[in-house]
Amino acid sequence: MTSSAPAARTPRQDRSRATRRRLLEAAVECLAELGWNGSTVLVVAERAGVTRGAAQHHFRTREDLFTAAVEHVAAERLAAVLARAGQLPPPGPARTEAVVEMIVHLYTGPLFRAALHLWVAAATEQPLRERIVSLENHVGREAHRAAVECLGADESATGVRETVQATLDLARGLGLANLLTDDGPRRAGVVRQWSRLLDAALAG
Repeated sequence: MTSSAPAARTPRQDRSRATRRRLLEAAVECLAELGWNGSTVLVVAERAGVTRGAAQHHFRTREDLFTAAVEHVAAERLAAVLARAGQLPPPGPARTEAVVEMIVHLYTGPLFRAALHLWVAAATEQPLRERIVSLENHVGREAHRAAVECLGADESATGVRETVQATLDLARGLGLANLLTDDGPRRAGVVRQWSRLLDAALAG
């Protein structure tokens, strides 16, 4: 009987993990589309195809759900960036531009839009602010690490660390510019020019 117990629990654990994942992904979608005020636990649960009780079983509070959702999706996006590192061009201008494009893409999609709604809400809600500051510090460090790894950057060289960080800051700014209108054509020119400057800093 002891040996059969883990096997009996596995389907339930798998369903629990699948439910949690659906809730996390639905939470990001709702935040991106409906904003903080429109994204209640009930709305997320309905989109995920589960009951509100099931949602609250996994996440005790609304803040738990949405901060976990943004962290989960951010981690998946960063993992996808690192997974593509082996497919990048050899070190040089083409690789640098490809990495900058990947980083900018992180900040111009639904994840960034969802995170932005959390930032705005956190500006006036102290309990949420503490969570979001901690979350953004963590995501920022991981994004910086991914950028350094993909670029093959030597941060011991003067100015390289700051230039890599400036790339992330630039990407956030481009993400903001893209919120209201399609900023694609202008963004492409900015990415090309910044990639040249970044490549020169890496080579220098």
